[in-house]
Order: sequence, then structure tokens, then C-alpha cells
Amino acid sequence: MTEPTEGGPDMVSFRELARRLVADGVVKGITHQRVSTLARTDPAFPPVMQIGRVKAVDYRVAKPYFATRKSQQGRRTDLERPAE
Repeated sequence: MTEPTEGGPDMVSFRELARRLVADGVVKGITHQRVSTLARTDPAFPPVMQIGRVKAVDYRVAKPYFATRKSQQGRRTDLERPAE
């Protein structure tokens, strides 16, 4: 997918961001829920703007963030022994 090279920011919703990241091959797979979690918990996440009821981010800023971000697997808590 081609990106605009001039003009203002390319604002996209979290749902559209997740779709475009996969379509552009930046990440293998991601959901808008995961994008939302990262926006809340990662201080390095690009600035988020509230547009009406939708949270949006500039795709030109978010794409390099996801391209350089190291994915971390979740921890299997079901295998941990209970604290004694």
C-alpha cells in the first residue's frame, strides 16, 4: 500500500491501523485490541488523538514504531505453581 509523502498526518483508527500493519507486512498479525493495550501501557507508543468516539494515531509515526518493536510472547500462568 502506498503512503502519502506530503501533507498532514495520515490519521487512522486502531482498527484500521491493525489492518494496514498486516496488509503492509509490518507485522504478521495484530488486533485492534492489542493496539489499544499497547497505547495504554507502552510509554513509547506514538501520540494518540481522540476524534469523536474513536482513538486515532498517525500511521506514518506508528508504522516505524511497530516495525522496530520486539514482540514479546505472553507468559503461561497456568503452568506456574501456586505461592505457598
